[in-house]
Amino acid sequence: MKFFLRFLLLVLGLASFVRADTSVTYPYPSPPSGSNPAIFPAPRVEWLNNFGSRVVHARQMPEVSIIFDGDSITDFWQGNGKEIWTKYAKLNAMDFAISGDQTQHVLWRLQQGQADNLKPKLIFLMIGTNNVPSCTAEQIADGVKAIIDEYRKVCPDAVVVLQAIFPRDPTPETPNRQKIKAINALISKFDDGKNVIYLDFADKFLQPDGTLSKDIMPDYLHPSAKGYQIWADQINPIINRFFPAARLPLSNVEAAPAAAPAKTP
Repeated sequence: MKFFLRFLLLVLGLASFVRADTSVTYPYPSPPSGSNPAIFPAPRVEWLNNFGSRVVHARQMPEVSIIFDGDSITDFWQGNGKEIWTKYAKLNAMDFAISGDQTQHVLWRLQQGQADNLKPKLIFLMIGTNNVPSCTAEQIADGVKAIIDEYRKVCPDAVVVLQAIFPRDPTPETPNRQKIKAINALISKFDDGKNVIYLDFADKFLQPDGTLSKDIMPDYLHPSAKGYQIWADQINPIINRFFPAARLPLSNVEAAPAAAPAKTP
């Protein structure tokens, strides 16, 4: 396990809870001038305890069969999506996503041992929307690729299900929407049909005219319970394919085909 993670877990006392007096301070590094900030691994001081406690929780599980990772949109499976999440939890799903994270933060978590020694079959990844204000589409795509590469090193037998960044803002012509569209076009190329599959169901959240309703995303960013159901409708066929006994409910949708995990030599 990585040195910093060992230190952090020691500070946490290897407990499954975090007390207010166990805060850890760590300098926030700045990327070198002219470099791509989206691929420069960086922690966020405010979530170090949160990160450490999640790692402890994952090690206390009998096994971790599915990983969800990303930012608040994924983190809130246990908020607005909690009714569905209880079904995933029964399949030994672990949600490592932390609200506010950008690509560089997920990359740092992985390089500090987040998924070391875990053997998931599936990794659901969606990240990048929080990079939109400060990075170019190309920089964000590079950050996503760096995370995929890191997961492939740590969990070589898992299939990474790369999900397109969800739409945000009420109307389709906003700069955020346009940049997200450009990012998704770039990251769709990471699909290799085997170890990484790209899944884009962004249009399922939208009205026919491309607008986003508060019924689906009340703040035009985070899904409502109805939005999480739309999400589940798209990924449940993949989960059922890898976990036939799960028998998760299916709607009348077609999800992208999931490749079988690669065999290690």
